[in-house]
Amino acid sequence: MFAAARLGQPIALVTIVAAEGGGPRGPGAQMVVTADDMGGFLSGGCIEADVAIHAREVLATGEPARLVYGRGSPFVDARLPCGGRLELLVERLAFDDPVIAGLEAAEADRRTVTLVSDGRHRRLADGEAAGPGALRVYDPPQRLIVIGADPFAMAMAQQGLLQGWQVTLVRPNGPEAAPPLPLAYQRDAPAAALAALEPDPWTAVAVATHDADLDHDALRAALDSRAGYVGVLGSRRRLPERLSRLDADGVPAEAIERLHAPIGIPIAARSPQEVAVSVVAEIVQARQTRKPNT
Repeated sequence: MFAAARLGQPIALVTIVAAEGGGPRGPGAQMVVTADDMGGFLSGGCIEADVAIHAREVLATGEPARLVYGRGSPFVDARLPCGGRLELLVERLAFDDPVIAGLEAAEADRRTVTLVSDGRHRRLADGEAAGPGALRVYDPPQRLIVIGADPFAMAMAQQGLLQGWQVTLVRPNGPEAAPPLPLAYQRDAPAAALAALEPDPWTAVAVATHDADLDHDALRAALDSRAGYVGVLGSRRRLPERLSRLDADGVPAEAIERLHAPIGIPIAARSPQEVAVSVVAEIVQARQTRKPNT
C-alpha cells in the first residue's frame, strides 16, 4: 500500500468483512491490488486472481463493490474448496488518501488504529474500534529484541526476521561491526539498550547472554517495561535462584509472573534453530492470548 502510494498509484483495497467455514483468513484480512500488481491473500490462492479482476474494475470506475465467494456466490467458477463463504468489500483509494498517510504515521508512532469505512468514506479511529464500518484493527508491527551473542541468540534473531518482525540484536560490549543481517544492532548494556528502545506491548524481549549478571540486569529492565513478552534462556535448575534474585532486587511479583522461563514452548528443543522456533512460537502464542496493556 505504502509503496504504491509513494509511486503515485491508486490502489484497490480488498477487505474480508464476513467469513464462514474453515477458510485460512478471517474478517479484517486484506489484499491490495494496483493496475499491474497485487499483494496479500484472502483464501490461500482460490479466488485471488478473480478478486484482482473485480478490484481493477473498481480502480477504473471508482465505485466500491461487495463480492461474495462460496455459498450464495454468483461466481460459480471461483470455488472455495474449504466449503466456506467470504464477503469482501473492495474500495478505491487515491495515492494521497489521508488514510494511507495516517496508517503510515500510526505504524511509525507504534499506535493502534482502526480503519472504518463504508467503501466511499473512510477514516482512522484511535485504538480498537468496533461497530458498523469497522474493517480492521492495525496494531504496531511486532518487534523482537534479542539480548545475547551466541548461536542461540543469533538463531532467535534470524527466526524473527523470517516472520517479518522488526529485530534488534543487543550484544553488550560486542564487536563494533553488526552481523550481516537486516536488523538493528546495539552494543550498550541491557538496561541502557532497553531504555533507548522503549519496549511496548508489541515488543518481545528474549534474553540469552549466558551471563548471570547480564541476564539479571536485562530481566530487571525488561520486566519493568511495557514489553508484551519477556523470556530468558536457561535451565530449570537455575530458575529458582534467578527468580529469588529478582524478588530480592525489588521486582514486583506480578512482573516476575510475566517471565517465560525457560524460554520457548516445551518441544524438547536442543539445537539453536530448534530453540529459536520454540521461542517464536511462544511469542506468537502469548500475543494471541493476552490483551496488550495500553
